[in-house]
Amino acid sequence: MALEFWHNPRCSKSRAALALLEERGVALNLRRYLDTPPDQEELRALAAKLGRPVIEMVRVKEAGFKAAGLTRESGEDALFAAMAADPKLIERPVLIGQERAAIGRPPEAVLALIEDD
Repeated sequence: MALEFWHNPRCSKSRAALALLEERGVALNLRRYLDTPPDQEELRALAAKLGRPVIEMVRVKEAGFKAAGLTRESGEDALFAAMAADPKLIERPVLIGQERAAIGRPPEAVLALIEDD
């Protein structure tokens, strides 16, 4: 099964992570998540694969975070709803495997996913 890479081509970290993966010949399904946003179910599945607090999936410095009335203490339901409504709030890039996922902050973080599998 190919890995899925949630990509924003305007993001330097996303471009850098993609280049690292391409250099290694990793088969990817590239998803421009701003064009094809994930729904709440997909975001919840991603959170389970990340094994990290949901707030770490959210770009808290994005203008939409404050505009949505969110804080770092907001509940998971509110965070998932906000990310589904405004995918710019999703931390990027994201590499998703069958069992695990990684956020490419720094871009090299995605390599742990391919090196361990």
